[in-house]
Amino acid sequence: MSTVHQDSPELDRVWEQFCDTLKRAGNQILRSEAPDNLFDRAEGYRYLSRLTRIALEMQVESGDADFPTFMVPSHETAKIGADNPDNFYQVALISGRNEYRVTGSLNDAKNINFSTKRGGYDTNGRLVASGLIEARNMTIESDGSFELILSKEERHGNWLKLDEDTSQLLIRQYLPRRRQQQPAQIRIERIGATEARPKPLNPAIFAEKLLRAGTFVENTSRMFCDWAESYLSRPNTLPAADQKLCQAVGGDPNIFYYHAYWELKDGEALVVKVPRIPKCDYWNFVIQNYWLESLDFRYFDICINKETAVYDENGGVTLVLANENPGAANWLETAGHRRGTMCFRWIGANEHVQPETEVVALQTLKLGN
Repeated sequence: MSTVHQDSPELDRVWEQFCDTLKRAGNQILRSEAPDNLFDRAEGYRYLSRLTRIALEMQVESGDADFPTFMVPSHETAKIGADNPDNFYQVALISGRNEYRVTGSLNDAKNINFSTKRGGYDTNGRLVASGLIEARNMTIESDGSFELILSKEERHGNWLKLDEDTSQLLIRQYLPRRRQQQPAQIRIERIGATEARPKPLNPAIFAEKLLRAGTFVENTSRMFCDWAESYLSRPNTLPAADQKLCQAVGGDPNIFYYHAYWELKDGEALVVKVPRIPKCDYWNFVIQNYWLESLDFRYFDICINKETAVYDENGGVTLVLANENPGAANWLETAGHRRGTMCFRWIGANEHVQPETEVVALQTLKLGN
C-alpha cells in the first residue's frame, strides 16, 4: 500500500490506483457465466456503484477506530451479499487496542445482535466472529435503554470481548415488520479518549483509506459473484449453504442458511414449500438479483418471514415466487426479473426443515385459486 508524505504527485497516483481498482472490479460484471442482457448488466454496474458508496462511507468517512461512528452497510439502496431486508445493519470500525461504550434504546427491535469481527473484505476477504452478545441476554433498563462495554478485560454488566486484532463491530437489529417498526437508536464512543475530536485530514491516512475502499469493492464483488456462479448448477432448488463459509465472511452463527439460483420463463412460478415450521426464533425467505442484492423492498413484497407469512392448515408454509400475482397468500414479486438468487434462513431453530421447490405453470396456480 502506498504511503503519502509531502508529495502531491504521489497522492495523484493513489487516486489513479483507486480508479484502476474500480475499473478492474467491472470485470466481475462481465464474467462469462454472468447474465449478459441489458437489464441484469445495468443492475451489475449499479451494484458496483453501490459498493463504492458503501466502501467510501465505511473506510474513508467512518474509518477512524479512535473516533468510531456507525454507518449502515446494507440498506434500501446499497446492499452486500444476500442482505436481509428484516435487518437494520450498523457497522463501526474499531480496534482491539481501545475500549468502547455502546449505548442505546431498543425501540421496536425484536432483538439486537452485537458481534465483533476480525479481518475485513478490504483486507483478507474474511470477517470472522470474535465475540457475540444479544440484547435478549443483556440487562436492559425498564425504559428500554442499555449500555454495553467492549474491552479485552471482562467488565461487570453487559460486556463484549475484544481481541487484539478485532477490526469492527457489526450490529443486526431484527425488525420483522420493518415498514411499521422503529429501529433502536445506538451510539458508540471510545472510553478514555483524551481528545474530543479527530485531527484535521491527514493526506497519508486518507490515501490508505482510499485504497482500502477500492480493495473492498473489488474483493466484495468477486466473492459474491463466485457465490452466484456456484449456485448455477442447481437452479430452482434450495440446498443448504456451506455454513462454515457463511460464518467466515460475517454470517450470524445463530443462522442456518440456504442459498440458491432461480430462473423462470414467462408464465412460470417457483413454489417453495416448507412442510412444517419447527420451533425457532425467526425464519425468512428473500428474493435477490443475480448479484445477491435483495430486490427493492421499499416498493415490492420480496421477503416473507415468521410473522408475516400465512401458514398452511398443517402448520407448514407455501411461498410462491412469480412476476405476476397468482392469487396466492404468500406471493413474492420478482419485480421484473427473470433470474436471480434467493436465500432462506432459520434462526435459533431446533431443526432445519429442508424447503421443497417446484416450477409450475402460473396459470395452474390461478385456476387453483
